[in-house]
Formats: sequence, C-alpha cells, structure tokens
Amino acid sequence: MDLRQMQYVVALADERQFTRAAALSGVSQSGLSAAIRTLEDELGTALFDRSPRQVRPTDAGLALLPYARTMLAQATAARDAVVQATRRLSGTLRVGAEQCLGVVDVSTLLERFHRRFPQVEVHFEQAGSHDLVGRVREGELDLAFVATTEHLGSLPSTELGREPLVLLLPPAHPLAGRAVVDWGELAASPFIDFVPSWGVRPLTDAACAGHGVHRQVRFSVGDVHALLDLVGRGLGVAVVPRHVAAKPEAARLAVVAMPADAPDWVVSVVTASTGSPAPHLLELLEVDQAGTVETANVRRNGNGVP
Repeated sequence: MDLRQMQYVVALADERQFTRAAALSGVSQSGLSAAIRTLEDELGTALFDRSPRQVRPTDAGLALLPYARTMLAQATAARDAVVQATRRLSGTLRVGAEQCLGVVDVSTLLERFHRRFPQVEVHFEQAGSHDLVGRVREGELDLAFVATTEHLGSLPSTELGREPLVLLLPPAHPLAGRAVVDWGELAASPFIDFVPSWGVRPLTDAACAGHGVHRQVRFSVGDVHALLDLVGRGLGVAVVPRHVAAKPEAARLAVVAMPADAPDWVVSVVTASTGSPAPHLLELLEVDQAGTVETANVRRNGNGVP
C-alpha cells in the first residue's frame, strides 16, 4: 500500500469513473485500473463496485477512503514543511484565472503555495481568458490559468489538460434525447453563452461559423452558475466543457455530445518573463499529492515553461 495507490483511490472515489480519475491522476486508464486491482488483491477485497455507468466505493472502499485522504494530506504537509524550512521566499505573486477551469484546482494550488511560502504576498483575480492573456502580456500578472490557445504569441505556455465540448439543454428540449447533435441543428435554438473574453465563447463561435451555423446568443453571462440557471429555466441551450455538465447544478439538464469534429476545450497556464515567485507556483503543478508527476501528458509549446 503506497501513496500512489491512495491517490488513485481518492480520485476514483471522487470522480466515480475511471476516465476522469485517470486524467486527474496523470496516468492511463489501464494503469489506474491495474493499480486499483493490485491494491484490492493485496487487501483481499473489492474496493469499488464497477458498472458501465458509474463506479462506486464498496463498504471496504469507504472504510479506506478517510485514511487514504489522511495519508496524502500528511505527505503534502511534510513536503511543504521541508520546503518552508529550507527555502525562504518573499515578494509578490500576481495570479489570474478564468472561473471553473476543471482540470486545475486553482484555490487548492494557491493554498499550498501560501503554506510553503507564507512571506510571499499573493494577489489573485478572476476574469475571462482573453483578458487575462492580455494582462500577462502587459506585465500586470505574473501568470494566468486560461482556457484559450488564441493570441498567446510568444508567451510561455504549458497545456494542463483538455476536454470535449458538450451541449446542455433544458430537459424538455426536442434534442434532449439525442446522443449526438448535428451542426445544422444548432441554428434552431437560442443560445446562452459566456461573454466574448471567456475561452469557450470564441471557440464555439469559430466552430459554428466554420460549419455555416448562424446561432443567436440571447444571453451573455460571466458566471458558470448563471449560465446553468438560465438553461434550466428553458431560456436557451449552451455549449460548455464536459466538466461543467457534471456539476450538481446541471444534474436536471440534458447533455448531448457535440459532433466528432468539434474542437477541444484546452486549459493552459501562461507566464510572463519576470523575476517573480511564479516558477515556485509552477513547481506545484508538476508534483501531485503523492510526490509523483501530476500531469504526465502535459504538452509544452516551443516557449513552454521549463
């Protein structure tokens, strides 16, 4: 029984499906499944009930879960204590992020950074991805977590993850029972979308325009929960990253897959070339709670963060 196995147990218990748990753990789905099987063989009991639709912890899994979380938390605290004792860092770190990115938990990341480097003054703000990229370029932010691959230019960037887009609809919508929507069908419904500075808005605009779809955006919002509320009230449909459709607030909405050639939604961190403490925050992105590489499938562009 090791920390990596505990990481996998926690991820699978939280996500209730192997694909998402594997992505969050930076491992292949087969690798995560094999590790869970090995642990179950070691303990002599099943930790998860597996079904085609969902994975649920067994009674044994639920009994193990709090100890797994404690082991991971203690390992993280131990590493942070060592870093704090051996590396003195001060100054100011200016961080931005678009709301609800899914593939990175910015709040937890900032908490860990503050615990390691309490003398660094952290300033954090939320805004649309395109606004954040501009602020990094102008030197107003040291780094930003964004959901766009546009207008990055020569800014150093590291891809953290990607997800497919899905269509969210009111339960009574005529397309609600479909498995996949066709591009041409999107023009018939009014849309609820984010303001243009949010990453998914220009992505959807470009994809629809490229397929000859003229869509009507009836409501533009700057908040994920406002979008879900408006869709739930039957005021329109919305294209969102898959993790948004998995939110509890979206449970009563219908989810339909986008066409196979729809673009992916990509989350990256972009940085400015400054002497700020930003590299120390980026280090925490590369090490997970078990001390292993968290994003094994991270892709870097030619100017990527080393």
